[in-house]
Amino acid sequence: MNFLAHLYLSDNDPDIIIGNFIADHVKGRKMDRYRAGIQDGIRLHRAIDTYTDTHLVVKDTLEHLRPGFRKYAGVALDMFFDHFLASGWPAWSAEPLEVFTVRMYRVLMGSFVILPARTRTMLPFMMQHNWLLHYREIEGLNHALNGMARRTVFRSNLENAAGELQDNYGFYRERFNLFFPDLKQYAADYVQNMILNGGRQNT
Repeated sequence: MNFLAHLYLSDNDPDIIIGNFIADHVKGRKMDRYRAGIQDGIRLHRAIDTYTDTHLVVKDTLEHLRPGFRKYAGVALDMFFDHFLASGWPAWSAEPLEVFTVRMYRVLMGSFVILPARTRTMLPFMMQHNWLLHYREIEGLNHALNGMARRTVFRSNLENAAGELQDNYGFYRERFNLFFPDLKQYAADYVQNMILNGGRQNT
């Protein structure tokens, strides 16, 4: 899953939000540098990624994408799913997406000095262009995918991913609707178990 989904699945705990957001920039045991709540968020992020990668709907959908995007098929699918979460937001949250995104930026900026260097570089651009909100429009998604395509070391074809989404929109929306309720329940159970176990889940 991409940024919006990870933030959405973080419950409302600021430390879990921060940890879930920065996890891709915190490798291995470097998470020990952070306070316990942020470590919980990093663990949650890793658990979400593992669950997603092993879910049958996701694995099947990736096979559909792989011929066109090869090793970047997962990146494209993450972005597609963030689009469907954003575009169908009222079905998932009573809090307007505009309000949610501002709240997330406020939480993250409140701990800006402790964020990893890569996150501190990225976050101002994310806020300036409001990536989280603009994922709901194909145009905004396409802009983000083109930016990714320019930054990849190898040929990714991500600049054509928005076209693939538009051409097969119903298929990918169905895939999202089959998968995301399972992920939401998994993440909620994981957070609840962290609370019950004093924050110590396996990575």
